[in-house]
Amino acid sequence: MASTLTFNKFYPFYQSQHRDPVCRLLHVIGTTIVVSIVAAAIATANARLLLFTPLVGYGFAWVGHFFFERNKPATFKHPFYSLMGDFVMWFNIIRGEETISSPYVKRNGNSNLKTTRPSQ
Repeated sequence: MASTLTFNKFYPFYQSQHRDPVCRLLHVIGTTIVVSIVAAAIATANARLLLFTPLVGYGFAWVGHFFFERNKPATFKHPFYSLMGDFVMWFNIIRGEETISSPYVKRNGNSNLKTTRPSQ
């Protein structure tokens, strides 16, 4: 019986697909702009602004993957977990739990390197 994929199983794989610092930086920039657009849409009661979020979010991320990381975005196989991963990585970098230069550096000094694909 195949094990059920959980986000906790997926996230180490997600990190392994985001090793390049430029790719990670582009994800952080894109996610920050997306959060800003959502805040602006709420503040101005202008839902049309939300139409830009996929373009900005995926645009920055995909440039990072195709030109710097040179891999396929995890979005293609696991869209929901990939979106969660984007926000977890963004939040972890903002809080100092991860760094732009390495997805495996944590505040407690532990590494969580795992490069195998998640089981489904």
